Amino acid sequence: MEVERVEKPEIADDEVLVEVDGAGVNPVDTYIREGATEPFTLPMIPGIDVGGTVAAVGAAVSGFEIGDPVYGTGIGKNHYGGYAEYAAVPEDRLVGLSPGVDTATAGGAGVASVTAWRALIDHANLQTADVCLIHGGSGGVGHAAVQIAAAAGARVITTAAPTYHDELSELGADVVLDYARSDLEAAVKDAGRGGVDVILDHRLGEYLQFDADVANVGCRVLGIGENTTAAGFERSSATRRKDLQLTMMTMFNTPDFRVPLRKLAYLMGEGDLEIRIADTYDLEDAAAAQRDVIGESFLGKLLIRP
Repeated sequence: MEVERVEKPEIADDEVLVEVDGAGVNPVDTYIREGATEPFTLPMIPGIDVGGTVAAVGAAVSGFEIGDPVYGTGIGKNHYGGYAEYAAVPEDRLVGLSPGVDTATAGGAGVASVTAWRALIDHANLQTADVCLIHGGSGGVGHAAVQIAAAAGARVITTAAPTYHDELSELGADVVLDYARSDLEAAVKDAGRGGVDVILDHRLGEYLQFDADVANVGCRVLGIGENTTAAGFERSSATRRKDLQLTMMTMFNTPDFRVPLRKLAYLMGEGDLEIRIADTYDLEDAAAAQRDVIGESFLGKLLIRP
């Protein structure tokens, strides 16, 4: 990864030129860099997320004006991304922000928050008074999911290292449990008053059978990641007895990014969704940011600020 000076992007008719204030660093950025997901071209500019200010508007674009605060996601895989001073963003991957929402911080919201929204709201149909278990609440997706579930009126249980417990309680978790405790299954059932209705799981190889064991009948499990390619149930009968519903998903299948982005922008404007930034990096330190997003422990997101 190198920083190079190039011409400011020329926008297509359906694109918006964004002066970038912040771009979230996500594990998927590293997968694309490594070739697990083939880059659409080389050289390329990585960065799925973007937040900033409208600098120019394509001829066919309506609803945006120069100077508008905006954020978006879904670029950087098949389009030049947000690790730059300017990004040309298709209008269908970008929405406006309420006054007062920090555009740089919003640049870290996209992948994490849209993934959490799609999982809990679109796929799981999370309801008021549902008991929701979020594995890894300190992560980018996890800390957004805690807040979305709380805003939806669910009883929120999450797991994290003890150093993050107080902060996750501040973000809306009703119960925060140490994921390393030996009696975690009993603790989750106790916190859920018998079991849970919705589970967000980012490590299916480690927790899939656990999910079935703590589930209420009709529980919806959302699989957003795995730590092994051989994830599976040790006791399939436990899933059948629970009428367990398992949905495997990726944010990139979102039919229209603007739908969840607008909902999340509203929550940010109302103060119900706060993207916590653990650390920021210059463009020159993007390689370090990609190492840290995989290897370091932190709450929230890492952010590149051009």
